[in-house]
Order: sequence, then structure tokens, then C-alpha cells
Amino acid sequence: MNADYVKHAVRRNPLSSLFFLIGMTIILFVIAVLFNMLVRQLVINTDGFLAIARDSAVVRSIWLTLYTSFLATVIAVILGIPLAYVMARHSFPGKDVLSAIIDIPVIIPHTVAGIALFSLLMRRGAVGSFFEQLGIVFQDSMWGIVAAMFFVSYPFFVNAAIEGFSSVDPNYERVARTLGANQWRAFRNIALPLARPHLLSGAIMAWARGVSEFGAVVIIAYYPMIASTLILYRFNTGGLGQSQPIAVLLILICFVTFLAMRMATRRR
Repeated sequence: MNADYVKHAVRRNPLSSLFFLIGMTIILFVIAVLFNMLVRQLVINTDGFLAIARDSAVVRSIWLTLYTSFLATVIAVILGIPLAYVMARHSFPGKDVLSAIIDIPVIIPHTVAGIALFSLLMRRGAVGSFFEQLGIVFQDSMWGIVAAMFFVSYPFFVNAAIEGFSSVDPNYERVARTLGANQWRAFRNIALPLARPHLLSGAIMAWARGVSEFGAVVIIAYYPMIASTLILYRFNTGGLGQSQPIAVLLILICFVTFLAMRMATRRR
């Protein structure tokens, strides 16, 4: 970057330049935390990292993490779009209470969420016993992981979707209906495409939140192990030498995937 340009920008926007320097403290902190671990594994302990990356248990746990988070996000999208559209388009008694309920998973400790899910979905629970008769088991199963990830991640999608539908002028849909479109077609052809950037962004954040979940998952479904559970197990049994390479591998995979999805969203 041209030095004269930088000097001119600083003189023209001194407050923004000061705020930028202050804000960079956060960025430097994150870089220091991650860079230290990456250097230890990718430079100093390369052989150990490659051995862990080829470990079948590690590969299975990471794949399970990505897959279950994807399923949780799909459920959040299917159920969240109708809810978000109603919240964005209508005012009704109890709307503020409903908004607070949507945000509850964000503010409660996730171990609390795990206990609540376990008491409801365990084999002896009211809902869990019913689903067990249908062949769906949540306790110590993949579906328990999906349920936990869905619970903690859906607010990210729903809130982004509400913002997206709120940004679409409802007059567009009214005009479409005056031209012969029914309410469903107006929603599908007008509101949904215009809100798509927010929907994609919300889905990405929900997926990322599901990948990072630990507290709720470990209570309702310790097995099969997702990446975060396996990292804790390896840390307790083998210390940093066994757990840190898995953490680095998960960071790299999630960063590349998250960046690719972000870039694809921006291009769209």
C-alpha cells in the first residue's frame, strides 16, 4: 500500500484510524492464540500432526461433526424460514416474548441446554420414548448430536432470516398479488430471493455454531464422539500432544470451509 495514501487517509479520518488501531488488538489476540498452536503443529511437530491427521478415529469424528452440523442447519432452515417470515411481516400479542424464546439458546449455558435436552429426549423421557418406538434414538446417537447442535445454532439462522425478510419491502409482494400471484408465489418469487443473502449468511453461521458446539452434545450424546468430544478425551488421556493436533486439523478444515462458503455467498 502506498505510504502517501496511508498518511492521507490518517489525516483525513483520524478517529477511524484510532479506532482501527484499537480494534486491531482483538485481531492480534486471535492471531496470537491460533498462530502459536499452528506453528507448534505444522512446523515443530509436523510428523505428529500428520500421524494424527491419518488417524481413522480422528477422521471419523471430524466427518461426523461436519455432517451432523449440516443436518442441524438444514432443519433450522426448513423450520426457521416460516417462523422468520411471520416474525418479520406481522405484529401480534406476545411477539416480544416469542423473540426472547428464540434467543434463549444463545444466553443459557450450553451444559444447561444439554441437561434439558437429555431430560426430554433420553430413552425414558416423554419425547425420547415416543421417538424410540419410531426407531429414532437421541441418547448417545447421531440424532442426539443433531438435536443439540440444532438447539444452539437455530437462533443464528432465524435472526438473520428475520433481518432479511424485514429488509424486503412488503409492497413488492402486494404488487405481485395485484398482478395475479397468490401469496405463496409472491413469497417464493419475491421475498425469498431478495432475502437470500441474509438466509445464506445465517445458514453459514448456524453451521459454524453447530461445528463448535460441545457442552450440550457431551451430555446427551458423548458417543459417537464428535471432534470437540474427542479433543477433550485425548487431552484427558494424552495431554496436549494428543489433543492439540486434532484441534489444529479441525481449525484448518473449518476455516477453509467457512471461507469458501463466505466467498460463494458474496459472489451470489
